[in-house]
Amino acid sequence: MKFKEELKDIGRNIYFYDSLGSTNDQARILATEGADHGSLVITETQNGGRGRRGRSFFSPEGVGIWMSMILKPDIAPEKASMLTLVAAVAVQETMEDFGISSGIKWPNDLVVDGKKITGILTEMSAEPDHIHHIILGIGINVNMTEFPEELRETATSMTMATGKTYSRSEIIRRFLLHFDVNYDIFIKTGDLSFIKESYNERLIHKDKEIRVHEIGRVWRGISRGITDTGELIVTSEDGDIPVRSGEVSIRGVYGYME
Repeated sequence: MKFKEELKDIGRNIYFYDSLGSTNDQARILATEGADHGSLVITETQNGGRGRRGRSFFSPEGVGIWMSMILKPDIAPEKASMLTLVAAVAVQETMEDFGISSGIKWPNDLVVDGKKITGILTEMSAEPDHIHHIILGIGINVNMTEFPEELRETATSMTMATGKTYSRSEIIRRFLLHFDVNYDIFIKTGDLSFIKESYNERLIHKDKEIRVHEIGRVWRGISRGITDTGELIVTSEDGDIPVRSGEVSIRGVYGYME
């Protein structure tokens, strides 16, 4: 790819594979073997791609972007989860470059017309006070024209949203440029204050009722937006509660209607 000279820190070393079980798994192996910070793993297809909470991630050959970045930031481990939100904004900015209006479902999905178009999975190897590496996995549905029956109501692609066919290498280029800029600012500021306002503007469930799925319980509240450190503030009968982990369901998105 000819755009490496445009990048400061990310994507200067690229590992490409015809097929992988999971780009996150391969990136973890490379990171353990000493691959540089900012290295990018890309594959044409995954046969073991996964999303959050161990869910499988549909990764067919030749029509999507399946990639993982190796990051080795000098930050406290508790700040690593904020990189998921940094990546979500970078993907959303990339969609805007191609004229596609999308929103963010906290913390890691991009949504077009109520359906998922991008998923992000962040994994980390760390000690209590030191990060060995962070693997930031990103899957973008690009040129699909259909999905398996079990995904038709919940997934979409750039092609299905617009009727156009896209250059995957150009999408990767645009994403890396956006992420490179946002990552640099994040490292300097140490939080998400620089994108909090824009993230909240993109949040599809801002000021809407949501269900919060946490380990051991599910509860309802009104989504108010994120904090400088990436927690989602949810107003419930007990007041404003910062949600640090879990998932949210929004009426009319991914089939949640109740």
